[in-house]
Amino acid sequence: MRRVADEDLAEALAAAIEGDAAAFAVLWRALHPYVLRYLRVVCGDAAEDVASETWLQVSRDLSRFRGTATAFRVWLFRIARNRGIDENRRAWRRHEEPHEAIDQLAASAVAPDAAAEVVALADTDRAVGLIATLPREQAEAVMLRVVAGLDVAGTAKVLGKRSGAVRVATMRGLRRLAEHPQVRDYRNAAEDGPDAS
Repeated sequence: MRRVADEDLAEALAAAIEGDAAAFAVLWRALHPYVLRYLRVVCGDAAEDVASETWLQVSRDLSRFRGTATAFRVWLFRIARNRGIDENRRAWRRHEEPHEAIDQLAASAVAPDAAAEVVALADTDRAVGLIATLPREQAEAVMLRVVAGLDVAGTAKVLGKRSGAVRVATMRGLRRLAEHPQVRDYRNAAEDGPDAS
């Protein structure tokens, strides 16, 4: 999946702020997969529900938003993070497991090459799963910087941290991922190629 540049979202954002539902749908289609992946790291199986709550709040408050597409992305992920933290608190108080997420978007998507889509989804799920094994601060920094595409300053705003702390957390998280046995095995298999036995 190709990440949509903030410059490409600026027109849709301006129209969505004015109440254009089609423009809001453009924002949702472009950013929802990243929000969902991020929330899978933050709140696990409750990610679908929390993503829905996030977009509901965005739709309610969007008319008051002022800023660039980059600022919108930061605002969106701050809302997602806060909703994820709230969900974790609720789940902890209930002492029960969150409901199992249903991948409605994946089920309803029409893919021209279903086999390629399944492989890409499996790789994405594997990557998100590996990132989720990192300490929380590192996992969030990696998801926001690498997967969601936020810059250091935007990630720092979302996480309520200093830019230096974001850089360090991202670097440490990426180093841990590079040293992870599954990543090393995958890299070695890729270097050996499919013909190696």
